[in-house]
Amino acid sequence: MTTKTTVIVFPFDAFGAGGTGRGAELLGDTVREILADNKQETRPTRTDAYRGLVKMREVSFGTTKALGSWRSIGRQMLRQTLKSGERVLWLGGNHLSVLPVYEELGADGSAAGSLVVQFDAHLDVYQLRDINPNPAHGNFLLHSDETLPTIVNIGHRDLFLPPKEVSTYFAAAYTALEVATITDRIRSDIRTRAKKAKRVWIDIDADVFDPAAVPGVNMSLPFGPDPLTLLSLIDACWAGNVVGISISEFDPGRDDRDTGLTLLGWLIEWLLLRWHEGEADEE
Repeated sequence: MTTKTTVIVFPFDAFGAGGTGRGAELLGDTVREILADNKQETRPTRTDAYRGLVKMREVSFGTTKALGSWRSIGRQMLRQTLKSGERVLWLGGNHLSVLPVYEELGADGSAAGSLVVQFDAHLDVYQLRDINPNPAHGNFLLHSDETLPTIVNIGHRDLFLPPKEVSTYFAAAYTALEVATITDRIRSDIRTRAKKAKRVWIDIDADVFDPAAVPGVNMSLPFGPDPLTLLSLIDACWAGNVVGISISEFDPGRDDRDTGLTLLGWLIEWLLLRWHEGEADEE
């Protein structure tokens, strides 16, 4: 059976990293351009694997009502899509925009069977003196209304949180230095966890990349992993049932000559192929 993919453009960027909402919209436009170009091709290409199998849904937060209901809107959209058996590519504004995903994955007692492999330079459980205690893109994991799924962070450059606090929220958290020095061990761990999980979600915060690769982020940190290493770790997630992928925190106003947009656009095309070519081969 061929599985369809729904691309949800969710440009929420309130409470931190303003400008990332436009980033989500721009990535959505990139997907539309990809699909339009593929539709015009008359000769066989690899993109035939997902031709006619990708649809778009976009949320607007132009009204106070929509803005106030952002979490329930996000959860309902995700619930409906997953229930229909479709995969989800979630293009969010700031990282807070992915909170509905974490909540929905943890709902109905399903948290134990859900694995989130999170690629992020920050651990997003900060409770420092200068951070607003209300939900924001730097502390959103503290504000879930549901039990959090199992989370493995990859690529963080955190210098503040003690290990005991990190282990409260993360099953494992691999620093950027560890990504560079024990890549094979991390890749093996991801594969093992993905095989055991009922479903896998890949959560990509654009600031996980080194700023040289993706400069268009709000809170960049140096010494990030290189794109090829991260690509190999993302690929390891396919040892399990990858039901969704989220990409957030891209700010085009901070990008340099479309460097980040080009990388993320290519990554989206690769992810669509990674999902759909396997099914095409099976058929």
